[in-house]
Amino acid sequence: MDFDLSEEQQLLKDSVEGFLSDTYGFEERKKIAALPGGWSPEVWGTFAELGILGLPFAEEDGGFGGGAVETMLVFESFGKHLVLEPYLATVVLAGGVLKRAGSAEQKAAHIAAIAGGSSTYALATTERHSRYDLFDVTTTAKKDGGSWVLDGEKAVVVHGGTADHLVVSARTAGARRDKGGIGLFLVPADAAGLSRRSSPTQDGTHAAEVTLSGVRVDAVHVLGDPEGGLPVLEAVADEAIAALCAEAVGAMSELTDVTVDYLQQRKQFGINIGQFQALQHRAAEMFVALEQARSMAMFAAMTAATEDARERRALASAAKVQIGRSAKFIGQQGIQLHGGIGMTMEYKAGHYFKRLTMIDTLFGDADHHISEVADFGRLVAAA
Repeated sequence: MDFDLSEEQQLLKDSVEGFLSDTYGFEERKKIAALPGGWSPEVWGTFAELGILGLPFAEEDGGFGGGAVETMLVFESFGKHLVLEPYLATVVLAGGVLKRAGSAEQKAAHIAAIAGGSSTYALATTERHSRYDLFDVTTTAKKDGGSWVLDGEKAVVVHGGTADHLVVSARTAGARRDKGGIGLFLVPADAAGLSRRSSPTQDGTHAAEVTLSGVRVDAVHVLGDPEGGLPVLEAVADEAIAALCAEAVGAMSELTDVTVDYLQQRKQFGINIGQFQALQHRAAEMFVALEQARSMAMFAAMTAATEDARERRALASAAKVQIGRSAKFIGQQGIQLHGGIGMTMEYKAGHYFKRLTMIDTLFGDADHHISEVADFGRLVAAA
């Protein structure tokens, strides 16, 4: 595979990294985290000016026609700076559903709003019992004349508390764990019968518990086939995994650099502790784990558009396994090599480990994806 960046990709990387380096330091991030909702509308507006909110959407829909590699470059910078803004929720998740299942009219209305920064979106698909299974849905959508009525609860909706619109998965037919009969509905956040309770998560982002009680949705807000939403969700999840892998690489890279810098400055017994060979070995092992993760993040980005859904899921799972393993190792080593300071809220090392832990959990941890890869291997062997 050719991992060299084109001139346009390099310019994208430089512009995003340049903006974040200048304005999104750790102290600035702490101030943003304390804002209502935990993110900055001002930063969001700058993202719109830079063009990255419209990056993955087709030009005819008001975007810039970028792909998974461009998204990877953005998310790696996000990981380095622990960006809190709802880019994953709005652009990758809800936006991913819109670009795959939305009608021309829906795309014209909502993708333009995303690209321009005027509206934020969130994907509400997880339920308390569903864990990592996108098809385990008990929220119902029942046809009533020319509209649908939604009832149920969604859990841990990333940035769902501040989103202007929610993309909600609901069962229109079949039993709880059937893979058919799942619809996707675009619901305004102020819809009658919809309530939200938002709280911060361990990594500084926010997630919401969403309750839908008799929420009425017009037919024009159904996204695609009202019984065929699962393949769309699976494709969006695989694309999100590729983005999260890149974000993890950015966070691991920064945590490794911070740790090595600390080893070169911290003194014990009159010398810098970085001169102790045992600690040099640990730093070297962190670097090896980082490069393994970087290779798999590139692999995930290059294969995110694979048309065969089963193969694409196996490739995404393989990347997520390595990312999870590397993140756990680098996070643990970074904290231990820092000692007590690494555990404090005032120092950034622990914040990187928290975000890496959350990334491992989103859309399935390493153990879950090992099972996914094993299942794919058994299917191939039996074919």
